[in-house]
Amino acid sequence: MRWVITGTNRGIGLELVRQLAERGDEVVATARDVARADALRDLAERHAGRVTVRACDVRDDASVRTFAESLEGAPVDVLVNNAGVMGRLTSLEDLDLDDAMQTFDANALGPLRVSRALLPHLGRGARRCIVHISSGMGSISDNTSGGAYAYRMAKAALNMANKSMSVDLAGRGFVCVVMNPGWVRTDMGGEGAPLPVEVSAKNLLARIDGFGPSDNGAFVNHDGRLFPY
Repeated sequence: MRWVITGTNRGIGLELVRQLAERGDEVVATARDVARADALRDLAERHAGRVTVRACDVRDDASVRTFAESLEGAPVDVLVNNAGVMGRLTSLEDLDLDDAMQTFDANALGPLRVSRALLPHLGRGARRCIVHISSGMGSISDNTSGGAYAYRMAKAALNMANKSMSVDLAGRGFVCVVMNPGWVRTDMGGEGAPLPVEVSAKNLLARIDGFGPSDNGAFVNHDGRLFPY
């Protein structure tokens, strides 16, 4: 199995790479700034031949194109669009529109850039699986607390993008899924989060391993439950 995972310098992305490498899969792991991704580079050294580190800023068209070209046409079985930012969690009155645009670019447009660039590679893969790491905060029907405008809107847009991709690519045998990793104890989730990153990553991989045509277009919780759009 050959995976591409974005945003792997820390948190869920880094843990996904670790678990995949330890079970023997091949992973191309990206980070916006490889020079600062010490833990990722150490992981690649420990798993030489299984983990390859590449630079990719999902907000930058040229960076994404350069990354795709570095794969030299090699097949990719599973793409996990994990890279994203939290942005400022503000009230309506304090909303910073510049920050909101940057959050939207990273969380909604970034996965589209990467998915588009890697379509030929995925088309040559055995699984043709695209997974977007979304959030329960992107669910419209589950929003009972409000706020967090930029993050919620960006993740909701990502969910809609996945739905369209699932329709557009189904005829080519693709499976496109958005996933909620849960509230995870990472730098983004904070120390108060109830779910250890190791558990979230393990659950995500268990679900991804089992995805097939019947899952195309779904919004899936890390524990396998369907999450409401």
